[in-house]
Amino acid sequence: MTRSIVATALAPKAIGPYSQAVRAGNTVYLSGQIPLDPASGELIGGDIGTQTRRVFENLKAVCEAAGGSLDRLVRVGIYLVDLADFATVNAVMMEYCHEPYPARSTIQVAGLPRGARVEVDGILVLD
Repeated sequence: MTRSIVATALAPKAIGPYSQAVRAGNTVYLSGQIPLDPASGELIGGDIGTQTRRVFENLKAVCEAAGGSLDRLVRVGIYLVDLADFATVNAVMMEYCHEPYPARSTIQVAGLPRGARVEVDGILVLD
């Protein structure tokens, strides 16, 4: 099976030794996205809703660069510094993902890169 790297300037560059996404066959493994502005590489301000929208915009850009869309996600992992943000993150996810929803886990973590409050990764399956 061949493996290819997916990259786009419409999502933030990796801030470590990893790729934005890797395609293996019909499956694309999306690295976690935090609310970084793709142009500046800086963490955006705002509330958890604003930050979560930036995360999903970044994921959307990577999905599209891979030849897919958020509607093709089969699994999403959400990492929150504070589970009190759960309801807001759910509401934002519903703006970007529609039924049938992907499988998902939501995990509270002690910290995220660059002081982010939310990170989301995923698995995308292409036709």
